[in-house]
Amino acid sequence: MMRIPGFQEAIFPTESMPVFNNVANLGLLIFLFLVALEVDIRLFTHNWKAALSVGLAGMILPFGLGFAVAWGLYNNFRNPNSIEIGFGTFGLFIGTALAITAFPVLCRILTELNLLRSGVGVTVLAAGIGNDVTGWVLLALCVALVNNANGLAALWALLCAVGWTLFLVFGVRPPFIWILKRTGSLKNGPTQGMVALTLLMVLASAFFTGIIGIHPIFGAFLVGLICPHDGGFAIKMTEKIEDLISVLFLPLYFALSGLNTNLGLLNDGKTWAYVIAIIVCAFAGKIIGGTLAARANKLLWRESITIGCLMSCKGLVELIVLNIGLQARILSEQTFTMFVVMALVTTVATTPLTKAFYPPWYQKKVERWRRGEIDWNDNLLEPSVSTDETQVQKLNSSQIRRLLVHLRLDSLPTLFTFITLLGSESRPHVVQSENTAEATDSNEVQIRKRPLEVHGLRVIELTERTSSVMHVTEFEELYSLRDPVVNAFRTFSQLNDVAVSGRVAVAPVEAYAETLMTQASETASDFALIPWGEYGSTADDQSVPFAVDASDRFKTSAHLDFVHQTLHKALSTCNAGIFIDNGFGGIKKPGDEPGLTRTRSALSMRSHRELATLPVANKNHHIFFPFFGGADDRVALRVVLQLAKNPHVTAAVVHVKWPATSSTASKIATEESDSRGTTTPTPEHGITPQDHAFLSTLQSSLPRELVGRVVFSEIDVSVGTALTETVAVAHKTIGQAKNAGDIVVVGRRHPGLDDPSPETASYGSLDLKKTVGALSDQLISANAKASILIIQAGGRGLET
Repeated sequence: MMRIPGFQEAIFPTESMPVFNNVANLGLLIFLFLVALEVDIRLFTHNWKAALSVGLAGMILPFGLGFAVAWGLYNNFRNPNSIEIGFGTFGLFIGTALAITAFPVLCRILTELNLLRSGVGVTVLAAGIGNDVTGWVLLALCVALVNNANGLAALWALLCAVGWTLFLVFGVRPPFIWILKRTGSLKNGPTQGMVALTLLMVLASAFFTGIIGIHPIFGAFLVGLICPHDGGFAIKMTEKIEDLISVLFLPLYFALSGLNTNLGLLNDGKTWAYVIAIIVCAFAGKIIGGTLAARANKLLWRESITIGCLMSCKGLVELIVLNIGLQARILSEQTFTMFVVMALVTTVATTPLTKAFYPPWYQKKVERWRRGEIDWNDNLLEPSVSTDETQVQKLNSSQIRRLLVHLRLDSLPTLFTFITLLGSESRPHVVQSENTAEATDSNEVQIRKRPLEVHGLRVIELTERTSSVMHVTEFEELYSLRDPVVNAFRTFSQLNDVAVSGRVAVAPVEAYAETLMTQASETASDFALIPWGEYGSTADDQSVPFAVDASDRFKTSAHLDFVHQTLHKALSTCNAGIFIDNGFGGIKKPGDEPGLTRTRSALSMRSHRELATLPVANKNHHIFFPFFGGADDRVALRVVLQLAKNPHVTAAVVHVKWPATSSTASKIATEESDSRGTTTPTPEHGITPQDHAFLSTLQSSLPRELVGRVVFSEIDVSVGTALTETVAVAHKTIGQAKNAGDIVVVGRRHPGLDDPSPETASYGSLDLKKTVGALSDQLISANAKASILIIQAGGRGLET
């Protein structure tokens, strides 16, 4: 835009530039403080061997190549108006510019590619920390040499910088931490006074490093390094100030950088030849050095090359370094523009190169190979099982033994009630010794049945904010231990005799479904339960009820897309269920509260709100399940019978019989064959012979304790009104008693009735019917007085 005539005079007049420059540099100071807050030295010390080797190799080689290309730049593109500097200082700066790695951008790339917890990610982060700190030290040395008249003055400036660093570490940090503890800022986040004190330290340190002849940003960086990371203080401090810096101050600085960049100066072949040489040196030095060092640490070749590619990332930090060189008149405007092009190319290329060398399928293969599940040629190393054992495994796969639940704050009551019902049959029994004395000394608890395993995963949105990335890089594991939602879930499950694990994952919204199904695969879950958000929001936020209308619960496109993607990915992983809560567990929903009526007692609004809610008198649940046939209904019937083992549950299983036309029958047979991989005979009455035999076998072999509480019946319907008549029967069956909540269990897909099939629906035209199925859509539209559990067969569930 600077090439537009009159643009600079109108938008950036000369008189405004001093103020513009001061404001931009103030933003730069605080940004470098945030960069230092993101650096957790503990990560480097815990992985110092690999970090040291990869970091040094990733700096020495590009530094040497930088010195080589600096010779040509020094002799051909030196600024005639710049100060007289020797080749040594110029080469030191060029080598530093090529050797530095942008740690903040590196964190974001690793987070988005889900590599932070991998061996590659840990190595790169640890090496990046050492690389980042070393790069700033070299840059400080270079600026000191330029700003001082002779080497002795530069040495004095560096000694002052070292003394100031020691003063901050040993003289300032201990009392600073003591004050943070006294004010509760270390535990609960910084108070307003502590934010003011910290920023005052940043400005004071920047002032000192500026007057001794080193750039002020180094002082701000040092204060960020001494800030504690205990209790998440660094993250909470970043949350306080990052938006203002990222939205206002930092863009001003890079606008100023853009004013100094003139692409028109790259106007001949010689100049472009040097641009290409700079880019090649930047890539070759980092990739070759990082790859060889990582390979020396016994990483695989692909992993090593990926580390080298990631270390070549430059990003915003490189632009800051280049601007410092331009302000210090080390670089000419033409040389500055060359390096800006290099920074853009290396930053943009980092992610594609990483995806190419280290794709997700290769990551999974390496994980399975290191766990000893497969050899390098993808051959299974697990011992083979007999045919009888295989049949037993198929039978057991229809029972929920390992359950993955998506933890949401608004759905905890639903999850607690569901786990209570599902885990009732695996409760441990206390067996006391016949000898009273022995019984007094020790009571042995014997778990007669395998306990239900429940794995909870709470997914928190990964935003573009620096603090969000910091949650993943340094706090995710600790976050899982302290998260109140996970702890409430873990405590409840343990008190109800359920084997439980829970953790927090931070991921972008578009990766929620993949994160959940990856966790289901890692935990070998039989069933994944996804509660439908109370307000149709994908975000798990306490403020959602005050921001989203409950009437939009089934209309939010982002949430529909999340549910659809989850079910789609679950097809190859495990059985899955979507639970739409409607008073399950006796919990009243918004809008159910009784209205106030004025009586002689003159109840006020406050006194009404303070009335205690009475316990649920009737803790029973009634399940209505329409059986149409198909893989989803077969899995759903198994789940119904497992829930019915709880003495508080009764169930009505209705076999819906409808005459199938020839085209519909052919479609059912085709879809059943595709899902099971076997030949399916043409169905009669809308149900295959296999489904009929399956239903009859379960009905005849019903356990004794379920007889009388599980009732089987049949209804005959027509093709066109099958769904409508089923909904009518459901209305007559559910909501007849004031109990702890009824449930309608339905299969998601019904061959021959759903058109189009839900799993083949286009992502661009999602609606509720394509997401949950035609029957569930009609139940929701009819405002069924019960919760709805939508079940889809997946993984081994398609075979049973």
